[in-house]
Amino acid sequence: MNQASTAARTSREILAAAMPRAQAGDFAGAQAIVEAGLGQADDPAPLHAFIGMLCARRGALADAATHLDQALRLRPDDVTIACNRIAVAIDLKDHEGALEVATLARAQADPSLRIARYRAFVAQELGRFDEAAETYDFVLARAPDDFESWNNLGNARSALGDFDGAIAALERAVALDRRAAPTRLNHALTLRSAGRAEAAEAALRDAARDFPADARPLHELYVLLKELGRHAEALETLEAAAARDGDDMVVQLKLAIEYGLVMDADKAEVAYRRVLAGRPQEHLAYLGLAIHYEHANREDELAPLVELAAANAIDGGTLNFLSALEHRRAKRFEAALACLDQVPEDIEPERTAHLRATLLDRLGRSDAAFEWIEEAGRRHAAHASDPLGRAAELRAEVRGEIGRMTPEWARSWTPDAAPAAATPVFLLGFPRSGTTLLDTILMGHPQTVVLEEKPTLLVIDQEIGGFDALAGMDADAIEAARARYFEEVARHVDLAPGQMLVDKSPLYLYKLPLIRRLFPEARIILSLRHPCDVLLSCLMSNFRLNRAMSNFLRPEDAAELYDLSFRHWEAAQALFGMPAHRIVYEQLVADVEAEVRPLFDWLGLDWTPEALDHTRTARSRGLITTASYSQVTEPIYTRSAGRWQAYREHLRPVLPILEPWVERFGYSL
Repeated sequence: MNQASTAARTSREILAAAMPRAQAGDFAGAQAIVEAGLGQADDPAPLHAFIGMLCARRGALADAATHLDQALRLRPDDVTIACNRIAVAIDLKDHEGALEVATLARAQADPSLRIARYRAFVAQELGRFDEAAETYDFVLARAPDDFESWNNLGNARSALGDFDGAIAALERAVALDRRAAPTRLNHALTLRSAGRAEAAEAALRDAARDFPADARPLHELYVLLKELGRHAEALETLEAAAARDGDDMVVQLKLAIEYGLVMDADKAEVAYRRVLAGRPQEHLAYLGLAIHYEHANREDELAPLVELAAANAIDGGTLNFLSALEHRRAKRFEAALACLDQVPEDIEPERTAHLRATLLDRLGRSDAAFEWIEEAGRRHAAHASDPLGRAAELRAEVRGEIGRMTPEWARSWTPDAAPAAATPVFLLGFPRSGTTLLDTILMGHPQTVVLEEKPTLLVIDQEIGGFDALAGMDADAIEAARARYFEEVARHVDLAPGQMLVDKSPLYLYKLPLIRRLFPEARIILSLRHPCDVLLSCLMSNFRLNRAMSNFLRPEDAAELYDLSFRHWEAAQALFGMPAHRIVYEQLVADVEAEVRPLFDWLGLDWTPEALDHTRTARSRGLITTASYSQVTEPIYTRSAGRWQAYREHLRPVLPILEPWVERFGYSL
């Protein structure tokens, strides 16, 4: 008995001797004292526990785990030792080991609930959300005001798909502490996951108001608004988030991408540059800038961008993609292909396939080029937005309108409104028919303002109710729609009194009834090109995949849309006979002045030779939003005329669809 008492006192004495050293920060000295006394004590558990604590404080986590394991074997029911061992395991990222210590039995036996809280947390980290939720329930049954456990229970239930249970738990957490910004955000995100968009939006707006320095609620509100298709509001919200935290590079990168989507090139470039300043190896910023330089006729800046990327040790795949773009601009096509061979599939897969196709085409390797045209189409078609389905919807819509355009329908129209004070000229034509070259020439005339592929007319079409609303529009409705049209125009261009507005959008080709309803006196410029060259060029272009452009992922869809578009045009012209002037692309590139002079005369424009310098106009116009950006800055060339012949065998299945239009427009197969 006396021997046992002496040993117990020895353990306390050892710890008492070591404690001053530990309190002074001399962890190594304290550990040496305790280790020297280990052999003297019949109860080494507290000594191992103390050494474990000292090792943990020194960052010697493996040694800490060893000593705490020995202490826990000697005292398996000691809550403090168990908690310290769990904490060390968590610091070691050994969550499985932590859960082995934080057993259900230990958790239930610990009245302090510390082990239970650890158990729930570790299970959650391991993705074992059912165990986490069960343990949080155990904690909350005994500590109903534990705000953090309510928050974590909500997250665990959300991960299990139990959104109602998650929302209830998070609402309890918010009620306990509305000042906890992370919990407020978790609550809003769970509402969003549950499909309760209106409630999620309200919660995010409340959090953004209550935490004015926190950018996260606004960032998540941006995500929600994007999901809801409220893109303009989403951009405004993202701008507000960026204003709160200019150092959040995730927000800045998204802001750059959003500016690119709305064609605000200057702001996009500023945002991309800000990202590179804060995160010099962010590959998406380099890719975004490279694409911006291409579209903005600043291809000379590609080489310096490649140099910057290399200096910042950007990943090899991105560097090779950037180098391929620069080589293509310099017409080093083989070098560009060699770079693309080094680009992994997860970097711009659609754009890489498209780029490879164009390079192979320029090298005259048409069979290989067409394989990559088809591959680019397949990659685009796999997008979650279902491009092929949306393309089919548009074709069905156009086909249905053709069927309804009968003489009886035209006679049912209400009378026209009074003539418009100003009437636009509309430049139409199937995509890749030379409309961008022509609009660049028209831009060079001082009396014209060209609106290039802005959705002005489509906005009005949606607002009035579409095709079916046209016949019944009264004069007031027509005049209101005209006013709205010019409001939309003013959002994009400044139109001075006396200037001629040229509204260019190729696929207004099937919007002639709408044009006729709003502007009966409108004149139409129709751009034509060999249908087979048009089709091939559409297939080779990297369009943004709206409903129309999604038709250019497969030859059969492109040919059907071509046929439907011109059938729609001819059906409308048969009813309305709008004044139209044809421009033939092949004749335009062969003799620009001979083709443009009659057009200027027809439009009533004075002859201006400077307008023929389309390369000067293109380089001064800034961002080119169409797929023709890389051509209009070059001297006029004829290499694309008849290019389809090299792809005849690949296009043979769709030639019967195009043949009637080939003959009608004066071409041949």
